[in-house]
Amino acid sequence: MTHETRASSSRHVSCAEALVRLLRDRYAVDTVFGIPGVHTVPLYRGLEAGGLRHVTPRHEQGAGFIADGYARASGKPGVCFIITGPGMTNIATAMGQALADSVPMLVISSVNRRDTLGRGQGRLHELPSQQNVLAGVSRFSHTLLDPSALPEVLARAFAVFQSARPGPVHIEIPIDLFEAPITLPEPTSPARLYRPAAHPEGIALAAEWLRQAQAPLVLLGGGCAEASKAARTLVERLDAPTVTTINAKGVLGRGHPLDLGANATWPEVRALAREADVILAVGTELGETDYDVVFDDGFTLTGRVIRIDLEAEQLVRNQATALGLVSDAQAALEALVTHFPAPLSRQGAARVRAIHEALALPTRPDMAPFVPLYTALDKALPEAILVGDSTAPVYAGNHLVERAAPRRYFNASTGYGTLGYGLPAALGAQLAAPGIPVVALVGDGGAMFTLSELATAVDEGLPVVVVLWNNSGYEEIRRYMDAHGVARVGVDPTPPDFQRLADGFGLASHRVGSPVALDLALSNVSRTSPTLIEIDAERWQAAVG
Repeated sequence: MTHETRASSSRHVSCAEALVRLLRDRYAVDTVFGIPGVHTVPLYRGLEAGGLRHVTPRHEQGAGFIADGYARASGKPGVCFIITGPGMTNIATAMGQALADSVPMLVISSVNRRDTLGRGQGRLHELPSQQNVLAGVSRFSHTLLDPSALPEVLARAFAVFQSARPGPVHIEIPIDLFEAPITLPEPTSPARLYRPAAHPEGIALAAEWLRQAQAPLVLLGGGCAEASKAARTLVERLDAPTVTTINAKGVLGRGHPLDLGANATWPEVRALAREADVILAVGTELGETDYDVVFDDGFTLTGRVIRIDLEAEQLVRNQATALGLVSDAQAALEALVTHFPAPLSRQGAARVRAIHEALALPTRPDMAPFVPLYTALDKALPEAILVGDSTAPVYAGNHLVERAAPRRYFNASTGYGTLGYGLPAALGAQLAAPGIPVVALVGDGGAMFTLSELATAVDEGLPVVVVLWNNSGYEEIRRYMDAHGVARVGVDPTPPDFQRLADGFGLASHRVGSPVALDLALSNVSRTSPTLIEIDAERWQAAVG
């Protein structure tokens, strides 16, 4: 056999093998998340030969959340291999969270044979239309009907991740196509794709408005995670108070004098927003889970709003836009900076300092109990990535926490607002950033949604610190029922003995009830395996007064 013949035959592979090779060689994917099933076994033959790391969660929702955390911490798409039918409905919730927060995720699934699709024959894992179910939680959902189209469909998916507003992409492959032969294309690098840049005329007009403004305000969202330097330079040149949303924490660094944090829901910041004559909003939806967490539609902008976003439709949602620019955040911010060669002087830092003093967040009754928690975490693990569920410490942390860099704080209280996110997403963050400590902040109620992923953490040797706030049920909903005169029903589920559960999973655990005990527990966390630290909420609140 000649060299040319051998090279040609090596490019004739099954569709499943081609998928793995393309992910690895063309798109630099090195890790996939999934649970094998009878419909996806051929994928695993390709996976073994492909040399990709496979992480097995205990539930497909966990797989999606792990992929989400991996993507948020790394900026690269998380990739999942998921079984037909129930596997896909299980992961749909995680895809919904990723869609709401613009997180890149590639979900590869099986689907029933082509000749049975839509026929309602009661086949194993059959849905009337799996694609229709997943289309609503993805940027696009595609059924592969011709194996030769696989390279093109993957290219479309990564084009979304690299040059458009990211989110989940779903590709389903009928089980009769996994073994179908395909000729791999010649080895090439993926297309070099660039995100759109703002029109120079629009940038010049935005700069003119910002220069003339008497009371400018900047709003930075999660779309600025890769534009930290440019964002910091621009707000300093503008000397403008700046709101950084939950997903933009760290974009300006820790303790920046112009950073108002994610505090747009408080009256003092809302007043500043109403009084602003020019508002620059970059990479932010202006959605209620960032600006209106009391859900009263009280965050209003009356000045001229300049919006910069990757998606044209987003430019006209939620607030009235005077000037909209479809652009990558970094490209637009860098272009704006050129119009301000020297810093302006508007007393921005003094205004921000006055607002922080008026807010006095660490002394507020709903914040004060959690100040010692974050003080302890900052002392023991100052560079940690903090990944949260929907739980009281996280709600407070959204206002209290500062990070030195972006991608170091994210949680499920934004966007879709799922429970059970924190633990598996923290595992994904640890896989993406093995050299950085990761802390999962969860409540006892939400933890029960995905508690089984503690086994994944042990299997993979992930030294995630799981801080579990145990207030015996759903405290937020208890308060909500009380406030609305509704009898408490369904909000007091009995929590298990988490210490015994931790022992059963094979990980170290501590139960603490005071900041002193938390300091001690954090000083003893493992650097090679997970640790569970359970905080008794009642004892903690008594200890901190």
